[in-house]
Amino acid sequence: MTHAICRVLSLNEVADNIFVLTVQASEVAAAVRPGQFINVRVAEGTDPLLRRPFSVYRTERDQIEIIFNVVGKGSSALRGKRPGDTLDILGPLGVPFSFSGDDFDTAVLVGGGLGVAPFPLATQTLRSVNKKIVTYLGARTAAQLVPTHLDNVHVATDDGSKGFHGTVVELLTRELEARKLSRPKIFACGPTKMLHALAAVAMEKDIPAEVSLEGPMACGFGICQGCPVELMGGEKKYALMCKDGPTFDVRRIKL
Repeated sequence: MTHAICRVLSLNEVADNIFVLTVQASEVAAAVRPGQFINVRVAEGTDPLLRRPFSVYRTERDQIEIIFNVVGKGSSALRGKRPGDTLDILGPLGVPFSFSGDDFDTAVLVGGGLGVAPFPLATQTLRSVNKKIVTYLGARTAAQLVPTHLDNVHVATDDGSKGFHGTVVELLTRELEARKLSRPKIFACGPTKMLHALAAVAMEKDIPAEVSLEGPMACGFGICQGCPVELMGGEKKYALMCKDGPTFDVRRIKL
């Protein structure tokens, strides 16, 4: 883990109220793996007090990107950043997705809303290890889809404005029934309700699946004990989202 004061390089709106922020962070860029996150002090002073977690969206040379939408004080403070400003970050943090080994041929990436966040970096890594990739993205409407830097993308929108009319899990279920994927493994990120539905599909069809959980992670490395995740069976009843996750095998946790 690195503590760094990073220079902001750019801030771009990539979809309706969705922004990509690029900072110079050489040590994080060199070390981060798909599914890991950084914890960001979004403003100077004490309002807001707690850091905010963001999946690393992409890396390029000594730069990293995060993606966010504006919903409150923290994200509003990020929206106000300009090139040349600084950003206080900790990272990389958390447990990455498990891409190593020979337990799958096809990576099925499933993102709901800003759950797309870890998948451009994941796509870079999966290409480098010669895995097949199919990507499913869901959003409320077409204006909130961010399909860039991804491979073989299929989309679903709640309002039917683009792609499949329905949820991304409904689209995935239909596709799994229609397509013959070679030894698939699902990697998913999105709202808890979506991940719960996806876990049920994965277990019904006996497809291995890892999910990246979303939630507040104040310290980012297990000191504050503020992000418990209930486990399925075993001696240990709870894990911590920030330290033991945010990625988990769906068979290990209660969603």
